Amino acid sequence: MVVKLSVIIPCYDVSGQLPTLFRSLQGNLRDDFEFVFVEDRSTDDTATVLDALAADVPGAQIIRHPVNLGLSAARNTGLVHAQGTYLTWLDADDWIGPGYLEHLVRTAERLGCEFVRTDHVRVSGRRRTVVRSPETRRNLVMSPRAAIGPPFRSTSVDYSMAWAGVYHRRLADRGLLGFAENLRTCADRHWNWRLHREAETFATVGLLGVFHRHGVPGSLSELDDPRHLDFLDAMTMILDETAADREADLLLPKAVDATCALINYHVNKR
Repeated sequence: MVVKLSVIIPCYDVSGQLPTLFRSLQGNLRDDFEFVFVEDRSTDDTATVLDALAADVPGAQIIRHPVNLGLSAARNTGLVHAQGTYLTWLDADDWIGPGYLEHLVRTAERLGCEFVRTDHVRVSGRRRTVVRSPETRRNLVMSPRAAIGPPFRSTSVDYSMAWAGVYHRRLADRGLLGFAENLRTCADRHWNWRLHREAETFATVGLLGVFHRHGVPGSLSELDDPRHLDFLDAMTMILDETAADREADLLLPKAVDATCALINYHVNKR
């Protein structure tokens, strides 16, 4: 049977959150869906919990890293093992609504473009907030390049979460879906910029289904950690690659603006 969708789920120290994720997957099963879990050498009981829960999910497979390699490497490992015509990612501490994955695939097939971006729900304790992609042109197949600018306002390249969308396999075949493993944070941003520069078609839709935990105590985003400085490396890569682009004069102002905005964010956060 041809696998229609591969869902890649890196797992590291998420033993307490996995039951919620797996309950949500039970409402998203289909014979031609597969779930590729990458266990990144957790320090808690993640591996044991994952083994027990995955046994009840058709299409689940577990890939194990012998040493901890980080999120980007775990995502890339999953990408190597994924067989689906369409690909997406989930964070193991998030969850999805019933039927979301089927709606996602049907939307991608209907639009016929290389990738589709979606909105999502931010979860902060008991609070739920709908977060929209900055791209306001909805259900319209267009060039991703047309969604990069202008500078001085939020655009589609600033909405960088890989799990907020679905991607056709031909993007992976062209080398556009891998993550930079030298970046311990901000790899999504570099990945999203490259995708918008190099892919041919995309669309943004108002589909809601991913419930993303925000402000989780102990998560990297909540720690005062030097790994956050990898955003400088990420933005340097973005600036260099955009400067070499055939439309550098058009795209570079947005890259510079995005860099300044991130520097300002991190300075104010401290």
